[in-house]
Amino acid sequence: MDRTAIVSVLEEFNKPLQIREMKIPELKPGQILVKITAAGVCGSDVHMYEGRDPRLALPMCLGHEGVGQIVEMSGEKQTPLGEKINEGDMVIWNRGVLCGDCYYCTISRQPSLCVNRWAYGIHRSVKIPPHLNGCYADHLILHEKTDIFLLDDRDSAVYVPASCSGATAAHAFEYARPKLKTGDTVLIQGPGSLGIFLVAYAKASGAGRIIVTGGTQSRLDMCLEFGATDIINRHNHTPEETKEIVLSITHGFGVDVALEASGSLGAVTDGMPLVRTGGAYITAGFGEPAGSVEFPWFENIVRKNVNLQGVWVSDTRHVLEAVRTVQMNYENFAKIITHRFSLEESTEALESVASREAVKAVLIPPNKKFMSVKALTLPV
Repeated sequence: MDRTAIVSVLEEFNKPLQIREMKIPELKPGQILVKITAAGVCGSDVHMYEGRDPRLALPMCLGHEGVGQIVEMSGEKQTPLGEKINEGDMVIWNRGVLCGDCYYCTISRQPSLCVNRWAYGIHRSVKIPPHLNGCYADHLILHEKTDIFLLDDRDSAVYVPASCSGATAAHAFEYARPKLKTGDTVLIQGPGSLGIFLVAYAKASGAGRIIVTGGTQSRLDMCLEFGATDIINRHNHTPEETKEIVLSITHGFGVDVALEASGSLGAVTDGMPLVRTGGAYITAGFGEPAGSVEFPWFENIVRKNVNLQGVWVSDTRHVLEAVRTVQMNYENFAKIITHRFSLEESTEALESVASREAVKAVLIPPNKKFMSVKALTLPV
């Protein structure tokens, strides 16, 4: 096989990504070489591109959401479900690689909090072997501790969001589900792909009313197709008017569970008062430090006996739940892939996400024979 890979590399923050050619190294025991068929462009990728994430080391290949086909393996591998993995299989993987040995992996049983966790397209520069460490590329080398799941033969791009927003939403709903009874009311703040997955989980959990707030009408309308019963465009209503609408829907009590999926501090201050006494507020939309927020602690948390829960990333079981959710709602989830770009258009893809033009953008690596940009060797 051709032992070179094409990689879209972030060399300077806020500068166009550069197309580079890199050698594909020989695999070490347990590693797997994947040909990327689609890579997701996440909102957090935009933050990384802008230099707002302290975890990065340039030069690097962005992309923590990916799906692809196995082209080479060094040793045998099974999925967590016990299925044998073979060359030629279409797969998706947990974007985070866990150590399996720390306190959080072994004692507290909270693997998403693993102190040694690292993620593809975030923590490792292309200077670090095996160099192919991000999904904005036509090939990726999976670490031997990566958890992998098999996919069917439908358009693999539709599964891309399952590895990040879908898995994170599954983690968030893990805390919401015990709080809900059939017919309860759920509020979701943010109609992006994270919020859309939350709508799907809320519907599957038997919520009677699902209210979604946000500022992009096309995304709000898409939430209706996934089961939202009420949408509120924050550009058309003040926070006070939104509160009046929510209270009228809930007979003056407030929602049973609210889930923040926007990464906005304003959403937190607006959303907390909308939760009923004895309800829960779950925040899952923040992927980076965003500052501080003030709100009446006693009135909104203590006196109302509200359960306040933060959510950080996800782990393998959440990826599986997200994949199964996509499989059961494939036609709807296909609609959220609104933009497709080539690797050469990586910067444009990031811009489409930053402007909220795209609900979900994906990169489709082209055949190298037809690349219009000259491939260069990146020193490592």
